[in-house]
Order: sequence, then structure tokens, then C-alpha cells
Amino acid sequence: MNNPVTFEDLAALMKGRAGLAVDPWEMEHQPEAAFADYGLDSLGLLGIVSELENRYAVAIGNDPETCRTPHEFLELVNAQLTLGA
Repeated sequence: MNNPVTFEDLAALMKGRAGLAVDPWEMEHQPEAAFADYGLDSLGLLGIVSELENRYAVAIGNDPETCRTPHEFLELVNAQLTLGA
């Protein structure tokens, strides 16, 4: 079974894939904040999805592109990783 992707992981991916410095605590404690509020666009999100698919060798699919917040994204990604494990 894969470990769940955390807000810290997501913040590191946002920095590594999109060059955005994001506080993971802030993301976790502001569930309504959209990716756009952090400066992440759809291309950056696709890069993060690609990295996660490579890291975990699990296809996450196209649904992450519809996620508007980090909370939605992590719920979806972690569900996919659980199914793919």
C-alpha cells in the first residue's frame, strides 16, 4: 500500500514542478483556497500529476485536472493511489 500524499508532499511538488513556495500548513488549514490562490495553473497541476504517477507507478487519470483546491486534489489522488496499490 502506498503512503498517502500529504500537504507537505504537495507543497514540495508545487515548488519543484512549478517554482511556487507554498506553506503546507496554510494549505491544510484553508480548505476553500483554490490552486489559483497559490499561483498554480493547470499546466503546473499536470506536472504534479505526472510526477506522482511516476513516483507511485499508478495511473491517476484525468480527474485531478478538475480539482480546484489542494484538499480536493489530495482526496482524489490518495483514493486513486489506494485503488492502484
